[in-house]
Amino acid sequence: MKRDDIFEFFRRLAKANPSPETELEYGNIYQLLVAVVLSAQATDVGVNKATRALFREVTTPRQMLELGEDGLKQHIKSIGLFNSKAKNVIALSEILVRDFGGEVPADRDTLMELPGVGRKTANVVMNCAFGAETFAVDTHIFRVCNRTGLAKGKTPLAVEKGLEKKVPEPFRVGAHHWLILHGRYICKARTPECWRCPVVDLCSFKAKILEKGAKPAGKTRRKTATTRS
Repeated sequence: MKRDDIFEFFRRLAKANPSPETELEYGNIYQLLVAVVLSAQATDVGVNKATRALFREVTTPRQMLELGEDGLKQHIKSIGLFNSKAKNVIALSEILVRDFGGEVPADRDTLMELPGVGRKTANVVMNCAFGAETFAVDTHIFRVCNRTGLAKGKTPLAVEKGLEKKVPEPFRVGAHHWLILHGRYICKARTPECWRCPVVDLCSFKAKILEKGAKPAGKTRRKTATTRS
């Protein structure tokens, strides 16, 4: 995708949604970190349902430690991999209390040293909490970037590096949100709703569905990737 097309791509997405935000519910940076860790291989809707009661009770890592691993499991047992996630949340909470005075560090590399926190999770926290120009590539963003030709890559990291080079100002902070929402609600995996896509003319996807209810114009090989949290 050409530079002018990329600018126009984000301009249109920004016009449709001027203030994009994560769909995860949280009250402070610590709760955001916990929510993102829990969201690995889970939906935001499912995480929000599990954390509403939890976050009324727990707002700090010290309170999480007081709740304990078993208590945490009772709140999040509806989320996939809840046993390992509970263990990681307790472990990272211990580190935050011990080494950071209960605060979440505003540094990606430091965040990635916490249990259960991979590059994608760290990028989300840096972007949402600290306004950093980071690009957290999940399955939605990986698909959108490869399908549209915005930033092709065989791995999430390759796509992330492509976005770092290509996304222009003033769209860099919001890009992650626009792309994930676009992939979640319009550029869907099986049946992309090209007929209502605001950037359809800029997209290089060949099997576009240009009428509601129509089938794809032809079979295409979908790129997939496993994204670590």
